[in-house]
Amino acid sequence: MERKKYCLVGTGGRAGMYVTAIAKTYRDRAELVGLCDVNQARMDFYLKYYLPELCDYHQPVPTWKAHEFDRMIAEARPDAVIVTSVDRTHHRYICRALELGCEVITEKPMTIDAEKCQQILDTVKRTGGKLTVTFNYRYAPRNAKVREVLQSGLVGEITTVHFEWLLDTSHGADYFRRWHRNKANSGGLLVHKATHHFDLMNWWLDSSPELVYALGDLKFYGRANAERRGVTEFYDRARDNAVAARDPFALKITDRDVILKGLYYDAEHEDGYYRDRSVFADSIDIEDNMSVIVRYRNRAVMTYCLHAHAPWEGYRVAFNGTRGRLEFNVVEKSYVSGGAEDFNQPGMRELGKDRSQLVPELIFQPHWGTAREIPIVCDNLAGHGGGDERLLRHLFVGVDEDPLGQAAGYRDGANSILTGIAANQSMRTGLPVRVDSLVKEY
Repeated sequence: MERKKYCLVGTGGRAGMYVTAIAKTYRDRAELVGLCDVNQARMDFYLKYYLPELCDYHQPVPTWKAHEFDRMIAEARPDAVIVTSVDRTHHRYICRALELGCEVITEKPMTIDAEKCQQILDTVKRTGGKLTVTFNYRYAPRNAKVREVLQSGLVGEITTVHFEWLLDTSHGADYFRRWHRNKANSGGLLVHKATHHFDLMNWWLDSSPELVYALGDLKFYGRANAERRGVTEFYDRARDNAVAARDPFALKITDRDVILKGLYYDAEHEDGYYRDRSVFADSIDIEDNMSVIVRYRNRAVMTYCLHAHAPWEGYRVAFNGTRGRLEFNVVEKSYVSGGAEDFNQPGMRELGKDRSQLVPELIFQPHWGTAREIPIVCDNLAGHGGGDERLLRHLFVGVDEDPLGQAAGYRDGANSILTGIAANQSMRTGLPVRVDSLVKEY
C-alpha cells in the first residue's frame, strides 16, 4: 500500500495527537514529510524527542519556518496538510494549501471571524478542494448514542434544548494562561471552545443556526475581578515566581513535564511566548461566563451556558420533544484538588480508577409514562470520551459507512463557528444577530 504523505503546520501540544497517529498508529498508510512552525525549537523537540521516544519513528522529517509554507509544499509534495496552528492563522494555511492542490485537515475552530470564514468558503468553492474539520466529540460513543436516539424519533420533534457546559478550575483556567486569553487569537471561548458544543447541537438536531442572541462577561479571571475578591499579590508568569508558587491557579512546569517543558519553556527564547501566564492579568479580554440563545432553521430553540471556573467538569443537555424529554448528563472530572498535578492532565487521574463516577446518564421520559435509562457503551478514560481514537481512524483509514454522519466538512465547520461569531457580535451590540448576515451564500 502506498502511504499518504502529510505535512503538519503548528507544532504546539495539539499537534501531538496527529503526529502520533501518522508516525506510530497508522505508519503503514501514512508518512510525515514535513513540519512547519514559527518556532524552530518546538519543531526540533518533535524531531529529537517526540518522534523517536514516543513513536519509535526514526525517519528524517524536514522542517520549514512559517514564512516558508509555499516552499514546504513544493519540496515535500504532501497529499494533505494538517493545520494545528494558533486559531487566528488557520484560514491562512487552509486557503493556501487548497490553492496549492492539497487536501486539508484542520483543528477546530475552522477560523475565528466572519471575514476569515468567508475567505475559506470562497477558496473551497473556487478550488473544489477537500477540507475536513476535526470534531472529535462527534465520535465519542456517548455523544453518538444521543444522535442515534434523536434520529430514531423516540423524542419526537425537538422544540427546545437546554445545554450547560462546565469547565473546571484546572482546564477552564488554562484558557486564561495561554494565547486563547485574547480574542484576536482565539475568537474567545464561544468560538474556540464552544465550536465543539455548537457543532454537537447542529449534528444532534440535524439543523443549522438561524438567529443568535448572547450575553457574557469576564467575571472571575482577570486582575480587576481578583482585586474585588481581596487578592493583593500579582505576577506575570509562574516560572521562578514566589507568588505563583502559592497560587493554586498557576501552571507549575517541572523537569518531569517533558512535553510541556520541551514545547514551551525550552522554546520561549525564540518567540517570547509564555505558556504559564497568570490567569489574573489585566491583558485578558475574553469572557468566562456566557449565555446564548439560538434559534435553528428547524425552529428548535436552544439556551446554552458556558462557565469556565466550575468545581467539576462536564455537561448537561435536556431535549424537550413532542413525545417526551431526553436528558444527557456527563461528568468528565468530578473535582479539582488544587494541586499542581491536576493541571493539563487529560480526563481523570486518581478518580479514573473508579469508573462509576464517570458513567454518563441518558434518560428518556415519555409523555404519560415512567422514565427509563438508555444504556451507553462509553470509553470515558480515553481522549474526548473515546472520540480522538475513532476520529483518527476515520481520518487515516476511512470507513465504509457513516450512518450517523460523523465526518465533518467545511460547511459543518462554518455552521459551528458562525454561532459563536454571531454570539460575539450580539454581546458587542446587545442585539440578536441573523447568522445569514455574516457570510454570503450561507
